[in-house]
This record gives sequence, C-alpha cells and structure tokens, in this order.
Amino acid sequence: MKNRLQLATSSKPARHRILLTSLATASLCAVFAVQAEDKPAPLNKATPAPSGRTSPVLPAPEPGSQLAELIKRGATMEDIAKLRDPIATNPKDAIEALKRGNARFFGGGAQRPEQSAMERRAQILSQTPFAVILGCSDSRVPTELVYDQGLGSLFIVRVAGNVTVPATEGSIEYAVTHLKTHVVVVMGHEGCGAVKAAMLPKADWQAESENIRYLVEQIAPAVAGLPPIRDTKSRLREAVIANVRVQTHRLKENPVVAAAIKGQKLAVIGAYYEIGSGAVDFLETDEDLRLTPEELERVAQGVRESAAAHHQKPGATPAPKR
Repeated sequence: MKNRLQLATSSKPARHRILLTSLATASLCAVFAVQAEDKPAPLNKATPAPSGRTSPVLPAPEPGSQLAELIKRGATMEDIAKLRDPIATNPKDAIEALKRGNARFFGGGAQRPEQSAMERRAQILSQTPFAVILGCSDSRVPTELVYDQGLGSLFIVRVAGNVTVPATEGSIEYAVTHLKTHVVVVMGHEGCGAVKAAMLPKADWQAESENIRYLVEQIAPAVAGLPPIRDTKSRLREAVIANVRVQTHRLKENPVVAAAIKGQKLAVIGAYYEIGSGAVDFLETDEDLRLTPEELERVAQGVRESAAAHHQKPGATPAPKR
C-alpha cells in the first residue's frame, strides 16, 4: 500500500495527494477498528450483558487468601460456606453490629460488603442471618444499605407500616426458630405514608380496599392518643415512633418470640430511620418502648374492632373477598 501511495502521489497535483493520503488513513483506521472489535474485553472490566446492561465481573479472591487456597485445592461449596465467621452470636453483639453498620452508612464510610462468586454460590446451601428487620415497604428504606450488610446477613420482612400481623409474625417465628437470629428490629421511618394515613379521620380511608383498611387499622390505635404537636414533621415522627412501640409490644406477646426472649436468645427492639440523614435511632430499653395503660387499652380495643370489621378472630388475617 505504501508503494502504491508513493507512486500515485508522485504524479498527481498536491490536492490529489492530500485526498489520497486521507483515504489511506481512513482505511487504516477502519482496519484497527475491526481488530479492536474482535479483541475480547479485559476480564477485570465490566462487559455488556446481552440485554445491554452492564454486568460487572466480581473480583477474584486475593492470592494467598484462605479462600484462594481452598479453591486451588478443589474445595466444595460446603468448605467455602464454613469460611464465613458469624457476625454475631448473641443479642448484644447483633445490636452492636447493626449500630456499627449504620454508623458507616450515614457517615459516608459504607463498606458495601461484597462476596466472591464462589462465596455467593455457596450461600445456596444455607442462610445464617444474625438479625431480623421488620420494616416498611417504602422504596426509600433499603434495609441492607441502611445497616451496611451483605448477602445473607439480614432476614428482612417488609410490609407497609411495619405492622405485626399473622403473616409477618410467621416469617419472624421462622427466623427465630430455624435460623437462630439474635435480634428483631421493628423499624419505622421518616415520612411513613401508612402512618400518615392512620392519622387521618377514619372516614378519609374508608373508601380504600379492604386489605388497605386492614393495614391502616393495625396502626390507628397507636396514633390515636398523640399529644398536640404543632409542627407537622415532628408530629409525624412521634406517630411513627408510637407505632413502632405498639408493633414491638404486639411482637413480644407472640409465644415463640416471648420464649426466645425469656431464654436470653433474642432481643426485640425498635428503631426509627431518618431518610434525610441516613441515621437510625434505636429504641432498646424498657422505658424507650413502654406503653401507658391507656395506650395498651387502645391497642386491645383496636384489635377487637378490626377483627369484628373483617369477621375474623383477633389476630387472624382477613380473608379476601371473592
């Protein structure tokens, strides 16, 4: 190609030589572009998935690490699963682990615990979460991120208003009995829409579907006796915390949960997540979670009224209408 270009440019005017040179350059660029497309992408960079989304490649285990040595020797998934040390082995340590994780999150130092591909696959064998979080379904409350925990560390139950009802209690019973979790956290959050709805006059939410009404009815007794607070944001915060206290109280009355608490195998606490800052306030002591006699009576009355409205025994899940 070089000889042909020299021959052509020697007999043509300057503008023709420029044109031919440009065409030759374009041809070479096209050749390099084709070669670049044929070359496989480096393994340490994200490669496009068939759907067009980016699918990151997880880093390989560090050379010389225990995981790397096990893989080199042909370790089984059981061997890899046993590598993971428990995050907590008792209620106190479990609560401290949650506090440390949230401190990292709201302080901007989140570790975003990640695992190698082998460690992730090994989780198919079993799960060993150290904590249960009964939280709200709100999309602004990403529980694993809030507590800076990785896969398999938290058993999460989410429902609007973080209410204690038979379905959520069943999930928690399973975690306490079979997964041996050490703490249950009933976590409300800033700006909860379900709590806000329960603060409205009953007539305002009676037009909602039966299942939505049922959820709101589980919260309404908690917010019925709020003290007069002029600031709207402060009043909603107080309402959310009041609901956390009520749902925590109801959960502690569950026989399975109560037995685990009595055996000092489990702690049940409350929490309030502030969306704006990312911080979690923990309600741990008896005084933090105490209900007055008037509040206890309102809760009991609310359960009876809700059960009567849905033609169910107290504590039973309402049957859907056909």
